[in-house]
Amino acid sequence: MSDVAEPAAKSARVRKFDRPPPPHDWRWWVGGLGKTLIAAGLLMFGFVAYQLWGTGIETARAQNALESEFADLLAGTTTTAAPVAGTVPDTVPDTVPDTSVPAPEPAPTVQEGDPIARIEMPAIGVDHIVVAGVEKSDLKKGPGHYPETPMPGQLGNAAIAGHRTTYGQPFFDVDKLRNGDEIVVTTLAGRYVYRVTGQQIVAPSDYQVIATVDPTKATLTLTSCHPKWTARERIIITSELDLDASSGPVTDAVLNYGRPLDPPPNDGEPASAAPDTAPSGSTPTTQPIDDPTIVPGVGSDAVNSGIADAFAEGWFSDPGANGQVALWGLLLAAIGILSYLVSKRAKRDWVGLLVGIVPFVIVLYFFFQNVNRLLPPNL
Repeated sequence: MSDVAEPAAKSARVRKFDRPPPPHDWRWWVGGLGKTLIAAGLLMFGFVAYQLWGTGIETARAQNALESEFADLLAGTTTTAAPVAGTVPDTVPDTVPDTSVPAPEPAPTVQEGDPIARIEMPAIGVDHIVVAGVEKSDLKKGPGHYPETPMPGQLGNAAIAGHRTTYGQPFFDVDKLRNGDEIVVTTLAGRYVYRVTGQQIVAPSDYQVIATVDPTKATLTLTSCHPKWTARERIIITSELDLDASSGPVTDAVLNYGRPLDPPPNDGEPASAAPDTAPSGSTPTTQPIDDPTIVPGVGSDAVNSGIADAFAEGWFSDPGANGQVALWGLLLAAIGILSYLVSKRAKRDWVGLLVGIVPFVIVLYFFFQNVNRLLPPNL
């Protein structure tokens, strides 16, 4: 008897879309809450996956384009050998400057986000193109150079920042660098080999670690967040130029790009003299003091106070993302509703899923991309 009743019961089951709507009692509300929490959990897992792997897609594409652009810049650059102390060229002028540090050549116009160098750390397998600037949009492309610091190969402390856990995580293993490890930076001026001299952990507000302390030495500082997956502290890697290595000519510190520094003297009138103070042992320049290519008083409080740490940006630091989040969120909701209506019409869940899955994933990627703009930079 039971064997006959079981098939009859199965055939009598009503399909999901043919059932009458359930009563809106407490069970309906609890069931709706459970579905909402499950959906929110899946979206959170998806967002974590986007941060860990999806952001790397953006950086990989940017690095490919930057590498080609930087190679073209190198191909169009002619370099001259650095002068050797104590030697005199075949043809000399009436007066010879008493210095072994060449004056910097005029640099090409650089905008933040442009490729300016290649950084290699053989000990941890790093090989990335460095861009100008440390804004969030710059660091999405790769490691970024702090605009208010000297360029690598110049006197003073050059500073470069990079992500540890997102956007290609170029500085993921910087904590594994040891004293003496090489950091090779190639710029349009030449190839420079630095040796790691130390590592420290500091608070996000300790900006002085990237300021120039000794303007007569060429140093390089790397910064990133610590520990991994958080932005609670900063890991700082310090290094000095290896004078025994085959490096390019070391020049005075020059501001090739970046934010304006001190206003010009004499109520904006051009001055005809060089800055009152210059790094010890450097070559005096004949450029006016208000020339934007000169850093007045490298290592001074006025310059160091202008150094901004992009990693310290907080929540909702990019208000332009609000509208984009709303737009892509509405598109997600529209795709979800459309998929449901297709499933209801076909009376099959899988039909709506098949129709909506691809556009939903694409739109979800751009939704996550803009949500990420509202979050603190977790490097």
